[in-house]
Amino acid sequence: MSDIESTLLALREAVRLAPDNIALAEHFGKTLISLLRYDEAEQHLKTMLARFPQSLPLKLQMADTYYRQNKNSHALAIVETMIPNAQDYPQCLILYAKLMYRAGNVQSAVANYKQALEWNEDLRDDEFSSLLGIQQWSDRDSEDHVPQNAADEVIDGRIRQMSDDDSPQGEIAPLERPSISFKDVGGMVKVKEQIQVKIIFPLAHAEMYAAYGKKVGGGILMYGPPGCGKTHLARATAGEVQAKFMSIGINDVLDMWMGNSERNLHSLFEQARKNRPCVLFFDEVDALGASRSDMRQSSGRHLVNQFLSEMDGTQSNNDGVLVLGATNAPWHVDSAFRRPGRFDQVLFVPPPDAPARVETLKILLEGKPTSDVDYAQIAAKTNEFSGADLKAVIDRAIETKLQEGVKTGKLSPMNTKDLLASAKTVKPSTREWFATARNHAIYANQGGIYDDILEYLKLK
Repeated sequence: MSDIESTLLALREAVRLAPDNIALAEHFGKTLISLLRYDEAEQHLKTMLARFPQSLPLKLQMADTYYRQNKNSHALAIVETMIPNAQDYPQCLILYAKLMYRAGNVQSAVANYKQALEWNEDLRDDEFSSLLGIQQWSDRDSEDHVPQNAADEVIDGRIRQMSDDDSPQGEIAPLERPSISFKDVGGMVKVKEQIQVKIIFPLAHAEMYAAYGKKVGGGILMYGPPGCGKTHLARATAGEVQAKFMSIGINDVLDMWMGNSERNLHSLFEQARKNRPCVLFFDEVDALGASRSDMRQSSGRHLVNQFLSEMDGTQSNNDGVLVLGATNAPWHVDSAFRRPGRFDQVLFVPPPDAPARVETLKILLEGKPTSDVDYAQIAAKTNEFSGADLKAVIDRAIETKLQEGVKTGKLSPMNTKDLLASAKTVKPSTREWFATARNHAIYANQGGIYDDILEYLKLK
């Protein structure tokens, strides 16, 4: 047995005999990483983090282990939970900068690396500094002077002052009257039940709620993998209660001039208030309501504060305004949005289960030429598929049929065999999302907000 193996054996035994010695656990983890024993380090750190879930050094070791194995989404999920403590533990910013650089976001990498060095100059990494070309960056080029988004634009060193003539006039987002309802949404039984309790029942029995002084309105935040029907469900909710519907994207809010984004947001809420009952749906809400603790610039914080104020209805009455938000990254949404009266219900929208996949396939294939389709068999072969993935399966099957039709001069209907063959060419897009979500659910599940993810993954 080599000296290294003898040392590792002794350390492993010491950790076993003293499982509550966190310093020893950290030392063993650091040793395994230094010896490039990443698989062993990963297993050791998982065990230790189950015992010491709040240990920043252990979290950073786990993120570093993932980073060294090119498991970037895993590493990023952990590091992002450490950002609020970055000033006390700036080592996490160094790793975050490296992850940003690996993702191609050099500006963010430079900004976070510089911030870490301001807090602790001893963390300087000459090799990484050289990669960033850090010596070539002047103060003028720092993140504080380069806008991260259009809302932070400064022209010729001056912030444009907005006049009353610049304020939005009339409707700035189209109003819809959706013709679809819950019957057009495959599956999602649990989510639809919760929306009924929160939104539909109060509207249907407004006088009963008024007798108890309960306002009709409020917010629900839906999260889950992309392509699982959050937008479709929001539109169906408006159709279910015969309310007007406003779908808001980030381009409807963000503006290049300082202060205009907040005005746009206020105008959108005012438009919804004038057209109540109205469902106000914010897609990618994390882009507008990102965690303020992660922000370097004040404009983003002002927009979040404006959003919170509008949801509270401090200056206006939000009765009859139903706010739905959708996000693929709930861990980026400011925690203040989850307080009562705001997005006080957070709903996990998972990939459709087998019965839901059957319903989704039937809806997607409606009106298309089919013959003897065994929906249950196709659903059984498309586990983990999102609604968007199922649509891709059908689209590819259609393309194949069209190609055959061009060659033979006649079209034939799609059958089970065609759809199963198409399904083999589509990989579930939800897997990458769950790889990231799993780490947030394990390492940043304060208050049990991500318990639904753990239950879905059978980790709880």
